[in-house]
Amino acid sequence: MPDRGKAVSEWLARGANDVQTARLAFRAGAPTGTIAVLLQQAAEKCLKGYLLSRGWRLKKTHDLRELVDRAIDYDATFNDYLDMARRLTAYYLEDRYPPGPPMDYPSEEIDDMLGQTEKLIARINEATA
Repeated sequence: MPDRGKAVSEWLARGANDVQTARLAFRAGAPTGTIAVLLQQAAEKCLKGYLLSRGWRLKKTHDLRELVDRAIDYDATFNDYLDMARRLTAYYLEDRYPPGPPMDYPSEEIDDMLGQTEKLIARINEATA
């Protein structure tokens, strides 16, 4: 059986890398659809790390709303992230799965999602410290 603490740390580290890359990409003017995917991935990985720290059994999903709903089972303050979860999941699905061209979201919207994702990750880091 794998070491749960190590798995949690690895999920959180990967999520932190994704949000850092998203921040750098945003500053560099990268396509906003790509940044949205990075933010979704950052939130997904950190939420999975948090849930694993609480004894949750890993499940293959990209639906952040589902992951936030599970996090709420352990801590009601995660309710603050339901709208962000819904939006980032939609961005992820729109950008990753054709048909259609890559998505281009307003910079203000992506900046808001970046800030919310960073707050979510800070909340998770606090809860798993």
